[in-house]
Amino acid sequence: MLGLVKKIFGDSNEREVKKMFKRVEKINALEPTVAALSDEQLRAKTEDFKNRLAQGETLDDILNEAFAVVREASKRVLGMRHFDVQLIGGMVLQEGRIAEMKTGEGKTLVATLATYLNALQGKGVHVVTVNEYLAERDSTIMGKLYNFLGLSVGLNKSGLSAEEKREAYACDITYGTNNEFGFDYLRDNMVLYKEQMVQRPLYFAIIDEVDSILIDEARTPLIISGAANRTTELYYICSHFVKRLVQETDYTVDEKLKIVTLTDEGVAKVEQAFNIDNLYDTAHMTLNHHINAALKAQVLFKRDVDYVVQDGEVVIVDEFTGRLMVGRRYSEGLHQAIEAKEGLRVQSESMTLATITLQNYFRMYQKLSGMTGTAKTEEEEFKKIYGLDVVVIPTNKPVIRQDLPDLVFKTEAAKYRAVVNDIVERHKKGQPVLVGTISIENSEMLSHMLKQKGVPHNVLNAKQHAREAEIIARAGQYGAVTIATNMAGRGTDIQLGEGVADLGGLHIIGTERHESRRIDNQLRGRAGRQGDPGSSQFFLSMQDELMRRFGADNIMNMMDRLGMEEDMPIESRLVTRAVESAQKRVEGANFDARKVVLQYDDVMNQQRAVIYKQRRDILEKEELSDVILPMIYSVVDRHVESFCPKEEVPEEWNLEGLVEAANNGFLHDETLTVSQLKGKEAEEIAEFLKEEVNRQFKQREAEIGEMMREFEKVVVLRAVDSKWMDHIDAMEQLRQGIHLRAYGQNDPLREYQFEGYEMFQSMVAAVEEEVAMYIMKAEVSQNLERQEVIRGQAADQSQLQTSGPSERPVGETSGDADPKNRAQRRAAEQERRRQMKRGQ
Repeated sequence: MLGLVKKIFGDSNEREVKKMFKRVEKINALEPTVAALSDEQLRAKTEDFKNRLAQGETLDDILNEAFAVVREASKRVLGMRHFDVQLIGGMVLQEGRIAEMKTGEGKTLVATLATYLNALQGKGVHVVTVNEYLAERDSTIMGKLYNFLGLSVGLNKSGLSAEEKREAYACDITYGTNNEFGFDYLRDNMVLYKEQMVQRPLYFAIIDEVDSILIDEARTPLIISGAANRTTELYYICSHFVKRLVQETDYTVDEKLKIVTLTDEGVAKVEQAFNIDNLYDTAHMTLNHHINAALKAQVLFKRDVDYVVQDGEVVIVDEFTGRLMVGRRYSEGLHQAIEAKEGLRVQSESMTLATITLQNYFRMYQKLSGMTGTAKTEEEEFKKIYGLDVVVIPTNKPVIRQDLPDLVFKTEAAKYRAVVNDIVERHKKGQPVLVGTISIENSEMLSHMLKQKGVPHNVLNAKQHAREAEIIARAGQYGAVTIATNMAGRGTDIQLGEGVADLGGLHIIGTERHESRRIDNQLRGRAGRQGDPGSSQFFLSMQDELMRRFGADNIMNMMDRLGMEEDMPIESRLVTRAVESAQKRVEGANFDARKVVLQYDDVMNQQRAVIYKQRRDILEKEELSDVILPMIYSVVDRHVESFCPKEEVPEEWNLEGLVEAANNGFLHDETLTVSQLKGKEAEEIAEFLKEEVNRQFKQREAEIGEMMREFEKVVVLRAVDSKWMDHIDAMEQLRQGIHLRAYGQNDPLREYQFEGYEMFQSMVAAVEEEVAMYIMKAEVSQNLERQEVIRGQAADQSQLQTSGPSERPVGETSGDADPKNRAQRRAAEQERRRQMKRGQ
């Protein structure tokens, strides 16, 4: 049916590309004129374009000329001329879409077109890469082109000072990684002075390997956190204990869902070992948490597959790329449980100070676009989550790579024997081979088998990260054998050595299907670049994880019935289709999971937007009376509503309680009396109190003098930051347990949205009460200074140990520093709360 529709109406992608080719012809027609310009005249075009934009022309108006100028500058500076299809890629990026371009088609050069065009507006263009090596490489090489044309280029990488980062962001074009851009955004919303911010408003981002960043990493939130003070001994005790538990007897494992669950026998063993009556009693929540974390660490997380131990630390391995994720930690105590399992020093758990998902960070840009070799399979997700279309760009030369049918073996051992035999045969004739594995463990096992056969080879996995570019660059040379995990050098081209094309080009061997078709396509795409010959083939076994999870039993039974030998493979398109069907189901499930993560984060995102906007307003305003007085008025309204409820007659109102609470909370001590409030309606009481607040606030301004403005910022920032930090933690706790509401026939997401809103309102009220009390009552010291509530570091999925909270709270005054005054304040606060309770 789909094929018939395409015949009648044509393919929409094809129509769009044809339309763009017409524009390419216009750009090509400008080439002789632009080529005749001197270097100075070519460089002067940049100022000319800027002036034309300032006078009302649009980017689309100047696109043809700008692209022609970039192409000519690239010829002169880099010795590279953009192909026609690369110009189309540049147009797709300019339109805020995703350009799918095959490996070796020059995506880095394509990006220069849209980057230059948008940089002319002076708002800053961010070019986002998957790692710092690529950011540094591209900013250095492409930076020559931009500098030639009179634009500035910055490199934003980890370890830079705030001043260095500010300089990088002030450039016309800034290169960096997705994580670094995201963390800078979070850090900017934790600064104490507006001058400390490094980023400008988010304008335009071009994301290289967009599928890796916006899809593969979308479930990993960026988190800035500080250390929480909790004991680590229990991790060791629980780790030692769970090693004695027996699978199926004491616990069960669901491989598909990656869940491990204690059985009744297992629970009984825990209760006996720890001498408790009921593991699920609220008094034993901490123990239950530690036992579950230890069990997960022991059963579900494998060394050299999910993580490696390096320099005495557990370092996570990215399941999609095989890269080491240095500085990233599992959350909810899982990382500590793995450290205990491996006998390493357990680092303390952390407290979240700021967090955002990559999905919500990149959706804040005014315009977003991306490039990758594999995006079409995830087009629905790009469209629904980011509003991004995918346009498939034709290759400059036809792809002649041969993709051979999958070979399926009964056992894993038979599969690897066949892989090694195939490598040996191809190596004998000098054909280069690149072997893709899905784990470090498998790559090292294969390496061992090749050593036994005497085949020289290179291993490219997360442990050899520093040599990645060098190893990948040599992978297409005569006789080269390279074993690579999924990272496979994304962003680095493999060029064929002399005579290799005559041998069939680079041959790709996949040792297992990944749950995402994109990852398999990326591996295949390493061969056959720019019309080069090449081939690819996947070797599978019934014991592979994907096959085990989805229907391997039927095929295994068929192989047994046919009496097939262990080393005899099935070569069947039917099996290949079955595998791809399984992959589609997993991709769908993963999309749903990412969508749920986003739906939950959207709740926090709305709240985060409110808090961060308020914070920026505080930093940018000279004086905050128009922020602070409404806060105190809100406190007044809540107090009046509490002590003088509308449903009660005035004679039953608790005016004594209201007076006590007002004097303790937001008025000078003993300035308000019951007689002043008697005989008034509730609205009149509220109005009277607000007038009194106003009068006393002006009195405070006169007393404190020029320090009042700084004092306001110290107090409000302290209140907002401390309450927001507690709120993030509370929301995370709510998120962890909300799924249990489903047992009561309630939608967990709706419950989370409702309760999250209620908690946010409570947090806002707490901020207002703290601001009211400090602004109206605290004494002010001479050395008034803004301080961080708690210092933290950036990380993904929790964090390394960092410094604890400041010893002296921000906004604490000379009066508060006295223990006697602090005790009096605590007593007054307790009494105020008792009064309010009585009032309710």
